[in-house]
Order: sequence, then structure tokens, then C-alpha cells
Amino acid sequence: MSCARCFEWHARFKRGRTSLEDDERSGRPSTSSTPKNVETIQRLVHEDRRRTIKDIATIVNVSYRTLQTILTCDLNMHRVAAKFVPRLLTPKQKEHRVEICQELRQRAVDDPSFMSRVITGDESWVYGYDPETKQQSSQWKSPGSPRPKKARQSRSATKSMLIMFFDIRGIVHYEFVPEGQPVNAEFYCNVLRRLREDIRGKRPELWCAGNWLLHDDNAPPHRALVTHKFLAHKGIITLLHPPYSPDLAPCDFFLFPKVKLQLKGRRFDRVEEMRWESQNVLGTLREQDFQHAFQQWQLHWDRCVAAQGDYFEEGAAQT
Repeated sequence: MSCARCFEWHARFKRGRTSLEDDERSGRPSTSSTPKNVETIQRLVHEDRRRTIKDIATIVNVSYRTLQTILTCDLNMHRVAAKFVPRLLTPKQKEHRVEICQELRQRAVDDPSFMSRVITGDESWVYGYDPETKQQSSQWKSPGSPRPKKARQSRSATKSMLIMFFDIRGIVHYEFVPEGQPVNAEFYCNVLRRLREDIRGKRPELWCAGNWLLHDDNAPPHRALVTHKFLAHKGIITLLHPPYSPDLAPCDFFLFPKVKLQLKGRRFDRVEEMRWESQNVLGTLREQDFQHAFQQWQLHWDRCVAAQGDYFEEGAAQT
């Protein structure tokens, strides 16, 4: 505050003033924020949500600043970029997502052991170089220093597919697909054979009870006739998973992001080195991390139902 301003307030307080708030000023009241204008602006936005403030201000004949105030204060709106989603879901697909989430929720309520019997899995690419995120590349700067720069880079051609299965206690089985090996139904059945052997050794109580449940997505090898015959022959019970729903797959919203985030920005010239570092990251995960993932999975069921089957915001409140 300037010295002149200080003297002004000092004089006011000597005259008996007790508040720092400015006095109300007389002036011409705003004639733009009328109920009619607010209603017109709301209608224009609903007709085309991509309209700019400049366009709407021209149509309604109000100032840019007044329109900003109406949008933010009167209509409680703010402009956001569109969110990328795996697919624009049809009403039938949304309904299917809700039905499956409700079924899984009910099974978890009816059977206290349900979540501890689920083994979930999927496959994903791990890259020799995956650019770091904007948050990872951010750094502190002083007002006078130049803004840091970085060159735009893309993922490397060096990559390896990781197949992973885990339960509420931790990793049960993982493997890297050999180079040149297509992940078809025959290969996936061999992966399931190796998974069964790891369940026998790492989860003997589930193996003896024979009541463990397999959860995977709808990739073609997972739903092929050959795979269905193998599952039926081995008596493996599977859980339903709605199509185009990575937000309902623990591998997609928990495990693979955990692994890939630690590898982003690091460059591996050899596939073996990349695989080794991936295994090191997997070794840092604790049992509490997997328990949290299964808790999040249940929250995702509720959020999906609350969103009526549509994709939901990660931090959306439940209703």
C-alpha cells in the first residue's frame, strides 16, 4: 500500500471509521445481467457448447467482461477441453456396464470371500522409451529465469508386451511375450496353464478349494472359442467384463499405470534392460497397494452405476 493510501486511511480512522471495506459507490447499475439476457445466454450455450464468449457476446450485444461474469457467476459454468474416452458408448453398452457393476457389487456383498478369490489380468506394451508426462517435466523457476524447454518426442519402436495377473494379496503370475510371438488364443491358453501352476504354488488354498475366479477383458484371444473350451475343460470360472471399459479393469487403472509411470522419461536400448527395470518396479509394490486397487475397483462399480453406465470422472462423488 502506498504512503498516500496509508495517510488517507489514517485520516478516515481519526474521523471514527472502523472498517477497511470500501464505501458503496454511486453509479449506473448494470443493465446487461438481466434475467432475460441470462436465459438467452444459457439457451445459446446449450444449443452449441463450443460457442466462444466473443460469439455469444456479439449475439446478445453485451460486453465480453459482462458475459464472462454471467457465465461464471450466474450460470456457474466454465470452459473445459473434451475428455478422451475409449469409445462413445451406446445406450445399450451403458446399460450393460451398469448391469455388470451391480452384479459384481451384489456378489461382493453376499460373499465376504468374493474379492479374495478374484485373480485379474491383462496384457500391455512396455516401451524402451516413453516420454515423461508434463507433470514429471515441470520444474521451479524464478521470475527472471527463462521458461525451460524440451523437444517433443515419441515412444520408441523398442517394446515388449507384458502379461500380468494379480489378486488382492499381490502378483500371482507375469511374463513377457517373446519377440515375434503373436498373442492369439493358443498362446493365451498356454499363459493360463502357467497361471494355474503359479496359483498351485503361490495360492495353495485357492488351488485346493478350486473356487478362484478369473477376471480379464474382452480381447479376442480371451473370448475365442479355443479359450472358452480350455476354461470349461479346466473348470475355470470367469467374471463378466463389459466391452470398452478400461475404467473397470484393475490392470488398466492401477497396475500398468504404476509400472509405466516409473519408466517414463527413461531410455532403454535393449529389451532385456527394459524388462529388468519393469520387474524392479513390480518388486516395489506392496500388499497394501493391491488391496487398495481392489477397493478402488469396488468404488469404480459404484461410480459407473451413479453415472448411469457412462465413463465417470476419477474423483467424482458418489450419489
